[in-house]
Amino acid sequence: MRPRGVRSAAGVALCALGLALVITGCGGREGGLRSAGPTPTAVGPVRLWPDLPPATNPPIDYGESDTQRVPGIEAPDNDVHAVDAVAVVQAEVRAHPDTYTGPDGLYEQTARAIGACGTAPAACPILRPYYRDLTGNGRDELIVGIRMPDQQVGVRVYLAENGGLTRIMSTVDQVISVELAGRDLILRVGSAGIPGYEYRTAWTWDEQQGSMLPTRDEIVRVKPPGTGPSTVPAPRLVSPTPTPTDGPAPVPPEATP
Repeated sequence: MRPRGVRSAAGVALCALGLALVITGCGGREGGLRSAGPTPTAVGPVRLWPDLPPATNPPIDYGESDTQRVPGIEAPDNDVHAVDAVAVVQAEVRAHPDTYTGPDGLYEQTARAIGACGTAPAACPILRPYYRDLTGNGRDELIVGIRMPDQQVGVRVYLAENGGLTRIMSTVDQVISVELAGRDLILRVGSAGIPGYEYRTAWTWDEQQGSMLPTRDEIVRVKPPGTGPSTVPAPRLVSPTPTPTDGPAPVPPEATP
């Protein structure tokens, strides 16, 4: 048993230390400790209607995982920089004529303009291509944009493999902007049905499906025009590798801050 005198001395020391801490914390100087208030109780997920039977039918396939080999296009050394983006889209148009819906769907006037890109380059709806390693295989993929009527933009991504190209993503929407964040391709799309909001979808490579999938989808509130500056920060522009040319490539209007 410890002697009573030792216990009393220890108690006096602790009281003195506590008094010093109180004086230091309440001395009125800036930087003192302050309470952040009560901490809310953590609430875990609760399953609703646990007795519901499991679904017997598989989910509807919206075609997000559809891939397609681009016919007639060669990619020497599996290098997407060695292929012409216009020729790639033209090859797909030739392979799927009169196709207006689905991953190969194009407006009739868009398809005609793509076919005439060689003779009327100023009216060619194919945007400047970009390059980024989206699959993590150490090589760039080809990212192509196609302007369409009604402010719609088609976005397609191609993977070089086995000496050719495989399309691993194709979508069309009224795009506000397209951004690259790491290995994600993020599409910001206007919401016609919910004024003051926009959709943001992150497309990410999925190794199991062998394609780009919409892995994250959210509705973001933005201020409508005329109500002051938006509360949403402007997208941070990236600088992917441009198309190799003989001279300096002009900066496209959509990449200008």
